[in-house]
Amino acid sequence: MRNFPKKRTCSPLTGLVLFLLVSGCASSGAMNRSGTVESRIRAEYAHWRGTPYLLGGTTKRGVDCSAFVQHVYADAFGIDLPRSTADQVREGRQVQPAQLRAGDLVFFRPPGASRHVGIYLGNGTFTHASTSQGVTLGSLEEAYWQSAYWTSRRLLDGRGNPPRKTQDKDRAQPKRQTAKRPGW
Repeated sequence: MRNFPKKRTCSPLTGLVLFLLVSGCASSGAMNRSGTVESRIRAEYAHWRGTPYLLGGTTKRGVDCSAFVQHVYADAFGIDLPRSTADQVREGRQVQPAQLRAGDLVFFRPPGASRHVGIYLGNGTFTHASTSQGVTLGSLEEAYWQSAYWTSRRLLDGRGNPPRKTQDKDRAQPKRQTAKRPGW
């Protein structure tokens, strides 16, 4: 079993206050770039929540996992990411599961040929475009996600900015897939 950060619990009142703070920031599609990394991502999640999954989709009518990640990074941080999961997995630098922090990309290899990406929020939670539930939250503590976990990548410094360009010896890993399908 991987050593993911432990999920911390909070009172329902704390959760409600956090939800109200975050949802107040999500009144428009383009978010101002202030607040913590987690709050910016949660505001984008509130904007996209429930959007149905559509392989190759890039809009609120339907979005796939890599397009959702691409939109969140562009709107919350002003960072342009590649369109496919196969290309996104080569961005940033590798991070061990125990070192995850808000904004890190988490990648999965679910059963079958597809790949999947989400954005870590903290406390074992990540947001992603699920094939069955659309844009939603997931937990790294769930057996399904633990068994499908592939790797994690960090693209942001602690303030939500792209880190300075550094040579990352693992940047080319994992190797590029030859087949290109929308969304992975």
